[in-house]
Amino acid sequence: MVDLPRVFRNALSGPGSGEAGGGVSCVGVVEGAIQGAGRMASLAALFPQVTFETLGSTWPAATPASVDILLVGLSAASVEDIEAAIRRLKARRHGLQVVIALYDADVMTTRRLLREGAADVLPAPVSEPSLAACLERLLAQAERPTQPRSSGEIVAVLKAGGGVGASSLCVQLAAMISGGGNDVCLADLDLQFGCAGLYLDLPEAVTIADCLGSGSLEETPFHSALAKHRSGVRLLAAPREMVPLETLGPPQAAALIAGLRRDFRLTIVELPPVWTAWTNEILHLADRIMLVTHLSAPHVQLVKRQLRVLASQSLDGKPLTLVCNAPSADHTATVTIKAAERALGRPFDAVIPEDRRTMMAATNQGVEISAIRRGTKLEKAIAELAAKVSALATVDAGKRR
Repeated sequence: MVDLPRVFRNALSGPGSGEAGGGVSCVGVVEGAIQGAGRMASLAALFPQVTFETLGSTWPAATPASVDILLVGLSAASVEDIEAAIRRLKARRHGLQVVIALYDADVMTTRRLLREGAADVLPAPVSEPSLAACLERLLAQAERPTQPRSSGEIVAVLKAGGGVGASSLCVQLAAMISGGGNDVCLADLDLQFGCAGLYLDLPEAVTIADCLGSGSLEETPFHSALAKHRSGVRLLAAPREMVPLETLGPPQAAALIAGLRRDFRLTIVELPPVWTAWTNEILHLADRIMLVTHLSAPHVQLVKRQLRVLASQSLDGKPLTLVCNAPSADHTATVTIKAAERALGRPFDAVIPEDRRTMMAATNQGVEISAIRRGTKLEKAIAELAAKVSALATVDAGKRR
């Protein structure tokens, strides 16, 4: 079982929770919606302010008035059960939210149930992270404040290619900005090879796959649900297992960005080193782009290729921060910074010096580089990059000596 209680419990135990008045107070569970008494006990521990009530083996003809959310299991293979469920969805009382665990799920049945009024449809058997995130979203809707939060800034991170050190740089950049008192999220959307969770020593952090399984990304309460690193940065991790790049689509990407904007003043979004329809969508929605490369002739050509694609997608007018990461003495002996800039037709906005020992130690321990060694050239360079990436990142490098 994923250790989600410590991730979600704080979101529901403070002011505005069900105990404080208003909001959802009772979840009714029909047999087959979740697996066994152990799962029921786990949910009860996860949401201590909510009452969970068993409602028998079948969807009750009249759901008790005390039940605010109904969890029910259905099979898409049974046309009769689906038709009966649709009739009950149409006839349900006002305010009752129905979550369906759908066995033998298919796209058409899922969409039909959602269209007919289901609050969410989750493929069964439902994983605990997906179910917890779904309930968290529905609870948050009942408790959502009337005053919307200000719109945050999105920085999308592109790579000239694999192995340029963008992940470790993003982790340290986000931790440094967050350490300055800013409300920062790092969203690792490198779906197949993302490792920010390991670099921050948050291996059980909520992932984008968990959020996708919970329903509407835009409604997910990211600020309360995401794991928080000791630096203060919150992490939306990459999936724990290999998933297809098509797991995300442009609509989901847009909803995700909207939710992150709502909940954080700054979100750094690490993208995979490939172009897809949804990465293109995120780049268009981002406020600025950061492109990370190594110093070599092949990488210079890859940067030029990325710049051409950005221009072809009408993204060349968006603010771009070009970063040369970790150029070693071997690199500069064959390709100098000035030569690379001449080939690119533009200067680097930041050059992050190589300090493999410090960066590797921070990565292995899941801490900020300042926890390994203060006042390094690496730390100062990342602080300067932080100031360039976002106006929120008012990090004074001198104070970190």
